[in-house]
Amino acid sequence: MKTCLECGSPLRRETRNVSYRSLPGTVLVGVDVDVCDHCGEFYEAIPAPRRLEMALARMLAQRPGRLTGAEIRFLRKVPGWSGADFARHFGVTPETVSRWENGKVRMSDTADRLLRVLATRLEPIDDYAALDKLLLRDADSSDEAEASAPRLTHNDGEWIAA
Repeated sequence: MKTCLECGSPLRRETRNVSYRSLPGTVLVGVDVDVCDHCGEFYEAIPAPRRLEMALARMLAQRPGRLTGAEIRFLRKVPGWSGADFARHFGVTPETVSRWENGKVRMSDTADRLLRVLATRLEPIDDYAALDKLLLRDADSSDEAEASAPRLTHNDGEWIAA
């Protein structure tokens, strides 16, 4: 039997709706919670937290209306970006990101759309060089674009770069 970390008393399991701390206003329905009847302490057991983040990111991306500052912060943190990383990839200053997240400045429509697209494709970022190549490329280098025309090959039911 599990015991309370605060007082050592036995814990009782129940199912509750709990607030998700990573995004204020979000409620997780039917979460198992271990409760101490002696001191009132409780311990939430949120299953598959990474899948939860991904599902929530996709929901936010598809939600109509402006993203709130808390939603912007959440979507920035899902792939593991710092405020400085996010600013660099979006072509703004870290102060601008802070103002977006604190609700002091409205995120531009273009940045909002880009963040929503990224939110539908989020994975932890482990190859920043490849991401930089994609996001920070020089759009005016047409000679380079022609030289690197896409080539694909079909192999075992998959299309891969040739």
